[in-house]
Amino acid sequence: MLWGLVLLLMSGVIVGNIRGIAMSTVVTLLVPEPERDRANGMVGTTTGVSFLVTSVISGLLIGLAGMLSVILLALTLTAAVLVHLTTLSIPEVRAARTAGGDSHRTDLRGTIALVAAVPGLLALIAFSTINNFLGGILMALADPYGLSLVSVEVWGLLFGVLSTGFIIGGVLISRWGLGRNPLRTLLLANLVLWGVCSVFAARSSIVLLAVGFFIYLCVVPYAEASEQTVLQKVVPFERQGRVFGFAQSVEQAASPLTAFLISPIAQFVFMPFMTDGAGARLLGPWFGTGPERGMALLFTIAGILGLVLTLVALGSRHYRRLSHHYLEGAEQEAPEPAAEPEGRELAAAA
Repeated sequence: MLWGLVLLLMSGVIVGNIRGIAMSTVVTLLVPEPERDRANGMVGTTTGVSFLVTSVISGLLIGLAGMLSVILLALTLTAAVLVHLTTLSIPEVRAARTAGGDSHRTDLRGTIALVAAVPGLLALIAFSTINNFLGGILMALADPYGLSLVSVEVWGLLFGVLSTGFIIGGVLISRWGLGRNPLRTLLLANLVLWGVCSVFAARSSIVLLAVGFFIYLCVVPYAEASEQTVLQKVVPFERQGRVFGFAQSVEQAASPLTAFLISPIAQFVFMPFMTDGAGARLLGPWFGTGPERGMALLFTIAGILGLVLTLVALGSRHYRRLSHHYLEGAEQEAPEPAAEPEGRELAAAA
C-alpha cells in the first residue's frame, strides 16, 4: 500500500511538471510580450499562495483527522479543478506545427539543435543547472539546520510565515516587471541569493536565519520569472513546450542529486570537521563549533561558489550574446490569428 501511494505521488509530480511547462507556453500565447514578465510574476505569486495554503491546511488536517482526510480533500479539489477546466477555452486559432512536420513527434535532437542555435541559450541552461547543484545543498540542509536552532513546532510556523516572501516577490514583479533585460535581472537576483546564502548562517542565530530566508524567498521569483521570460521570447512558439521541458528536466535533476550526495558529506565530513576536527580549531574561535556549524560552513561555501559563478556569468560572452539576441528583436510572438473575422475576435478577447 505504501509503494502504491509513492508511485501515485510520483505520477502526480510528473503531471505537475507537465502542467508547469504548459503554463509557461500558455502565457506566451495569451499575454503580449511587453507584459509577460508581469504575468510570470503572477504565476509565481499564485504558486506561493498555493504552497502557503496547502501547508496550513494539510498540517491542520493531519493533526485533527489524519492522512486519509488530506488525500480525500486533494481528490475532491482535483475533481473540482477538472470540472472547471472544461469551462475554459484557450483561443488558439492555429495548430502549433514545427518547421519539420508533425508537431506531435518526439524530437529531442531537433530540440537540442534549436537550443544550441540560440546564442547563449545553452549557457543559460548550464548556468541554471549549476545553480541548482549548489541549491541542492540548501534544499537538503535547511530543515536540519533550522531544527538545530529551534523546536519543530517553531520551525514549521516560522517557515510558513517566511513563505510569504515568495508571494511578495511575485506581486512586486507583477507590479513593476523585470526591467528591460530580464537576463541581467536573473544574474543580479542570483548575486542577492548567493550573497544571502553566504551570510545567513555566519552565526547560530534564528533571527539571522529567518531574515536571510525571507530575503531569499522574496528574490527566488525574480530568478524564475526572468528565465521564463527570456525563453518565451527567444524560443519559437511552436518549440517552446519542448524547450521548456528540456530545460526543466536538465535543471531540476541537479538539486535532488546534490541533496542525495550532500547529506552523507555533511554528516561524515563537515560536522566532525567543525565539532572536534581541524575546522573547530582553525575556524571555531570566530565561526563557532558543533554539528550545526558544519552545516553552516556548507551554506557559506555554497554561497561563495554561487557568487563566483554568477560574476563569471556576468562577464561572459554568452551573457552578452544572449542579451543582444533578446534586446535586438529575437522575439517570437504567439501565433497570429487566422484571417477570418471570428478568429480576430477571439484574439481580441484573449
